[in-house]
Amino acid sequence: MEKVSKVVLAYSGGLDTSIIIHWLRQNYDCQVVAFAADVGQFELAGRDVHTVSDLKRKAVAAGASKVYVQDLKIEFVRDYVFPTLQANAIYEGKYLLSAALSRPLIAKKLVEIAKREKADAVAHGCTGKGNDQVRFELTFKALNPELKILAPLREWEMVSRQEEIEYAKRYKIPVSTGKEKPYSIDRNLWGVCVECGPLEDPWKEPPEDAYQITTPAEKAPSKPVYLDIYFRQGIPTRIDGKSLSPVELIKKLNRIGGAYGIGRVDLVENRVVGIKSREIYEAPAATILYLAHRELESLILDRDTFHYKELIAPRYAELVYCGLWESQLKKTIDAFVYATQKKVTGTVRVKLYKGNLWVAGRKSPYSLYEKSLATYGAEDKFDRTSAQGFIDLLGLPLEVKALMDKKE
Repeated sequence: MEKVSKVVLAYSGGLDTSIIIHWLRQNYDCQVVAFAADVGQFELAGRDVHTVSDLKRKAVAAGASKVYVQDLKIEFVRDYVFPTLQANAIYEGKYLLSAALSRPLIAKKLVEIAKREKADAVAHGCTGKGNDQVRFELTFKALNPELKILAPLREWEMVSRQEEIEYAKRYKIPVSTGKEKPYSIDRNLWGVCVECGPLEDPWKEPPEDAYQITTPAEKAPSKPVYLDIYFRQGIPTRIDGKSLSPVELIKKLNRIGGAYGIGRVDLVENRVVGIKSREIYEAPAATILYLAHRELESLILDRDTFHYKELIAPRYAELVYCGLWESQLKKTIDAFVYATQKKVTGTVRVKLYKGNLWVAGRKSPYSLYEKSLATYGAEDKFDRTSAQGFIDLLGLPLEVKALMDKKE
């Protein structure tokens, strides 16, 4: 083992990170500082850790010399969620990047705490074939390439949960050893990611107990609900005329959307490391806001800008998914997106009904929609006589090519 004096660990309170604290101390003879970020995951029923005090107690009992727990929900939404919403970034057409967005923020805080604690290393509890190891480590490298990076799950000889439980018992590490759930669940304010167990067969429909925050469509309310969502420069700020903080706005849309079965996704995705993985996602608020934001842009942005944004949105999503939040390309795209949002202000009305989501209306003081040009009624002001010349010029290359082909 290379020499390490103090390491800051991304700590969740689960089995892996609890025994990692002891394992690091035993194998590296170092101090371990535990860091946990609250990005909304503590609201999920059924997790091993429900409160901040529980988390701190478990980390200290496992051998941590110090424990940091920071409420990052506001920063998470403001600096990570909303910029991605403004970019309309969706990975492989389905995934709204909930877990992928939290990792660079957590990694950033680990680096900051490492500096404060004068630590020479950071560590995480990610597996060797997941995406999160990439997201954490690329951010570490971008922000402080001098820090050593430790990944115990890629180093130790334990390969099963049972072996980890036996390790915890042997060293009297407090962990939950109750009935094992078949799923691996990751949650934050922006969404829930669920994998493993029955989901590993892509032919099988996801069992209902895999879903955490959404109601099945057939059990959703029998009457639709309408919501008016107001955006200012691409950022949602009001629902039905009531101003809400970013965190409360997302929580409210998660509650309403979840009750109506909005935001369920079943995806076989291409992981960063090259394998395919089947996961299900729940993101009611994100689903509603993405649809509303894009519809508002369709009303306000000119054709070329709107179309170009549509082209780069998948690339932006890929950069986020692959852990390149701190990359120069991603930051450059951010500058473009920011410029496009200056007039994305207005209201979008959405309709929710039994797992379905529609836009019912949109309006903006910056709308480029001109009824007198679009209408087929008597008030039509469009000069239809100009269409012939427009079509002739647009079709000229096609016409010339066809004439040349005929000669040949």
